[in-house]
Amino acid sequence: MSAPPPLGTVALADALGASEPLSHLLARVRAARARFDGVVAPLLPESLRAAVRPGPLDDKGWVLLADSPAVAAKLRQLLPQLNAALAAAGWPDASLKVKVLPRA
Repeated sequence: MSAPPPLGTVALADALGASEPLSHLLARVRAARARFDGVVAPLLPESLRAAVRPGPLDDKGWVLLADSPAVAAKLRQLLPQLNAALAAAGWPDASLKVKVLPRA
């Protein structure tokens, strides 16, 4: 059984909902995840799926995050297909870019 939260604390979901900037951020995260899960991931070769994550989505575009430079290179080759699929799904070309995740 978990202990009740300390007095004066707010649940994360409540904090995100109460703050307009945070709620916009959460909406962008959800939109990026929806694009990735619904359109991008199914088009990726199975060997790449675990090495790619949805990244930031803003008014300037959307970023796919790659685990390595080799994965990023393959993603860049797939960008025309991914952009076409996103447009067909109702998400017009939003300047899809690929970046390599920094190593920890």
